[in-house]
Amino acid sequence: MTDHIAFTVMTPEQMSKNPAQAVYLDDKGMLRYVPDYRGNTIPDFSNAGYMGGGVKLPEVQVKVTVEPGEGDDTARIQAAIDQVSKLNADQVGLRGAVLLKAGVYRIAGSIKISSSGVVLRGEGQGEDGTVLIATGTSKRALVQVAGSSGAKQQASDSPRTITDAYMPVGARSFHVQSVQGLKEGDTVLVRKISNKDFISFIKMDRITPRPDKPSETKMWEPFNLDFDRVITKIEGNEITVDAPLTDAIDTHWGGGTVIKSSDAGRIEKVGIENLRGDTKYNPNVKKTGKGKPYLADENHASHFITLNNVKNSWVKDITAVHFAIYAVSIGKGAKWNTVQDSRNLDMISVLTGGLRYPFNVEGELNLVQRVYSETARHAFVLGSQVKGPNVFLQDVSVQNHATSEPHHRWSVGGLFDNVSAPIAVQDRQHYGTGHGWAGANYVLWNTSGQVIAQKPPTASTWVIGHVGTRSKGAFEPRDPAFFASFGKHVEPRSLYLKQLEDRLGLKALEAMGSYTFHDVLDDSAQDIMSGDDGSDS
Repeated sequence: MTDHIAFTVMTPEQMSKNPAQAVYLDDKGMLRYVPDYRGNTIPDFSNAGYMGGGVKLPEVQVKVTVEPGEGDDTARIQAAIDQVSKLNADQVGLRGAVLLKAGVYRIAGSIKISSSGVVLRGEGQGEDGTVLIATGTSKRALVQVAGSSGAKQQASDSPRTITDAYMPVGARSFHVQSVQGLKEGDTVLVRKISNKDFISFIKMDRITPRPDKPSETKMWEPFNLDFDRVITKIEGNEITVDAPLTDAIDTHWGGGTVIKSSDAGRIEKVGIENLRGDTKYNPNVKKTGKGKPYLADENHASHFITLNNVKNSWVKDITAVHFAIYAVSIGKGAKWNTVQDSRNLDMISVLTGGLRYPFNVEGELNLVQRVYSETARHAFVLGSQVKGPNVFLQDVSVQNHATSEPHHRWSVGGLFDNVSAPIAVQDRQHYGTGHGWAGANYVLWNTSGQVIAQKPPTASTWVIGHVGTRSKGAFEPRDPAFFASFGKHVEPRSLYLKQLEDRLGLKALEAMGSYTFHDVLDDSAQDIMSGDDGSDS
């Protein structure tokens, strides 16, 4: 096993031009990364999004058209989706689109897409466009996109031990005991093991019990993070994969392994476009918060769109109104998906744990860009043990009741890039059922609003170019995050887009439609409010 010490030498001129220091532009305008003494760097996030980033979303031909009808429209829409699902896919895996003409559609159940290559498209996300209204009182997702499973290890293969003593954050190459049976193009799970000693070192086996419900506070147990990757090169016993790992693999805490995998259970090339989702609710159910009554019914559709066990898919130009939990949720088995140019408005639920998470990410290598949210608790949020990279880019949230954040239990490798919202990366200790260190190796780049940022043990948090207020964490003292250029934005304006340009060129930015910031940035976005007492889950 090998270990190493890393360092970077910068000239005074380079340091004066690059206040961020953790990453800087060289004389040719390319990003350069400054490692810490163990070699950890800010990761390259540019592989996040549809088809691995930098690829234009496809325009898919309409194969079936549906008009608004009388009564419940669920069966008619589902029949159209099922009809397209039976068509042969073209050379890029697309079958066709179901077009829902403008008007109101009443949905008593859920619309389900479980085949690859199917697009559900409306004629506008406004009130005069295509409006799907969830009727009834059942809590459910209005539109469900789902394969049967995410990536799984191949039962016929055996794990290979990673022989590097330490594989740093941001690395894409590592050594294994044997590459027998592996080849370029194979999909693999790169496992980071977190053993009992690791849990003890970061003190997550000694979480202070929740005062009101001490028995509900759960201490952490050993866990693994399985990074879903593709082998791009093999030289001797060294393997290079397509995207960096966003948590260090350390033999001291259990080391790591590599095993061949399959994602045959995933569906792909599914699109949801140009729709408005709404839900019926009981306007007579109210609660009082901060001295003011608010609508609090929860017996209605809780989610607009969910993506589970799906890759290389997209949601664009949608508006979600009145839902209790998600506008769009990207589940744990989801990879290489994009959500963009969408809105979440006027959420209806009690202001408490598990509710109002409109743009939620549980998978890896996903991109949420140019979206807008109102009345959320955790507007842009990542769940437990999420494996990055994942990116929130050019997003805005107002009328917040809590912070955007990695929410609990060691989510790794997220980027908040030009996000206007209250953001927290911190030790949440007994919040929920023992959330503890919620995020590790997160980057906040040119963000704005209130920020809480702490450095977890064995990992980093980078806050660069933040403009706004800096607040203490819910539990102090904790080591502070790395802050640079606080109060002034830095160049490049977007880390993700510059990383994408460095990797694929300007054509990738054109494909993303990301030359300028979205028009949702307005005066109200500067009035960021945060009122969470931290007692939620």
